[in-house]
Amino acid sequence: MTRTPLWKSIALALTADIAEDRYRTGDQLPTEAQLAAKFGVNRHTVRRALAEMAAQGLVHARRGAGVFVAARPTDYPIGRRVRFHQSVAAGGQTPAKQLLALDTRAADAREAEALALAPGDPVLVYDGLSLADGAPIALFRSAFPARRFPDLEAALTKTRSVTQALARCGVADYTRATTRVTAKLANATQAVHLRIAEGAPILRTVAVNVDATGQPVEYGRTWFAGDRVTLTVEGEGG
Repeated sequence: MTRTPLWKSIALALTADIAEDRYRTGDQLPTEAQLAAKFGVNRHTVRRALAEMAAQGLVHARRGAGVFVAARPTDYPIGRRVRFHQSVAAGGQTPAKQLLALDTRAADAREAEALALAPGDPVLVYDGLSLADGAPIALFRSAFPARRFPDLEAALTKTRSVTQALARCGVADYTRATTRVTAKLANATQAVHLRIAEGAPILRTVAVNVDATGQPVEYGRTWFAGDRVTLTVEGEGG
């Protein structure tokens, strides 16, 4: 059985402390010497753990001052109404989205099935990056029925927000019909965008959103940086 390296165990333990608010954004972590004593390792091992956390955007070092918490893992609810900006803002962080690409092309088999389209029907595909406090937390790809929403590309270019763009195209509200969550390892492209190591753990969600009449409006795939996001399942409610 493969053992987890000591430095990785320390990084995971400190990340958990940040997630549980033992250390908050802006707090200074214990010194390398203190952490080495706490975990019973040498300072080189602690330094590697802190470097990994810094690469993930969780901490940052100030010369002569120490290591400070840059961000805590983002709680991201998975329920009937998933709204990125609201979810991140509710956790006290600043949300943002970066547009990577907008492209209209023929739907692939999965997109056509999810959106109730005929094979080869056009879809508008939105590739982007979701950020919390400036740190990338998720890479996403969303497909929309292009013929139904001829003005969606312009709306997404202007707002970056799926909710706002769909509202401009006449969809005042939409809900999550299905969500599937799978653990994956980051490939090279995902690692570059998310600023993580290739092969680092990520969580992939595959979801379909529908309008008030039950018609599919979005088929989305999202790849979350595993150490930066805590997915939470919301109750359905009445």
